[in-house]
Amino acid sequence: MSDTTLRFDRLESLRARVDAWRTGGDRIVLVPTMGALHEGHLALVAHAKAIGRRAVVSIFVNPTQFGPNEDFSRYPRDTEADLALLSRAGADAAWLPSVETMYPTGFSTRIEPGPAAEGLCGTFRPGHFSGVATVVTKLINQVRPDIALFGEKDFQQLLVIRAVTRDLDIPVTIEGVPTLREADGLALSSRNRYLDPRERGIAPRLHAMLADIAERLARGAEAAPLVAEGIAALEAAGFGPVQYLEVRDAQTLQPIARAEREARVLVAAYLGHTRLIDNVAVVPA
Repeated sequence: MSDTTLRFDRLESLRARVDAWRTGGDRIVLVPTMGALHEGHLALVAHAKAIGRRAVVSIFVNPTQFGPNEDFSRYPRDTEADLALLSRAGADAAWLPSVETMYPTGFSTRIEPGPAAEGLCGTFRPGHFSGVATVVTKLINQVRPDIALFGEKDFQQLLVIRAVTRDLDIPVTIEGVPTLREADGLALSSRNRYLDPRERGIAPRLHAMLADIAERLARGAEAAPLVAEGIAALEAAGFGPVQYLEVRDAQTLQPIARAEREARVLVAAYLGHTRLIDNVAVVPA
């Protein structure tokens, strides 16, 4: 790793460095990740450097946001490769806390988020958003950034974190960054590496279906028939189970029948053993 990215695994050392930057007048931007970095993460780092002086990237595979039958044990991990990518991207610091640092003996506090966590992934991953809200709150309190960046691919997560920081008066700006995609439309994700060649060929149909529904909703179409059509199309293409395909208000995540103001079409579906999520904005004409 080059000298451009400082590596920290002790909280006291991280805080001393960040505090020195802040004292010098630098704006601090946090990019929370679980590692297995790809171009989408690097785009977040680039955006962090564009809007702030210092980009701090956390890498922590958070066990409390995985359910008992989910992929925590096989979630991809390659810290040295991640650090090399961060150096090339110009990240100023990498925060690599251990599980013991994040959840020391006796740790017993969890944050239970409100309505933004209900439905969608909240239904199919019980406890997930409590784990996310707790770990992100800890990361923000550890780094104390001015801004924290989150990709819009995890749109429900973005709204959950906005609600938590607002409700708890945490002095940070939460900014969503548009999803980075492959040329064929597939949203970049660390889990894409689980797809075999056949599945990788099918995967872009997820975004194509969302984009089609979003376009028709923007022209005033009713949501329910489009959702039913979309689920059928995904199942015919080889996806399944389709956990949800829904149209929600972009601010509240409440279900809507028509897109009378900005909305999101959101989906979670399995392709083989890989769970893919994605969403597309709907801006009424």
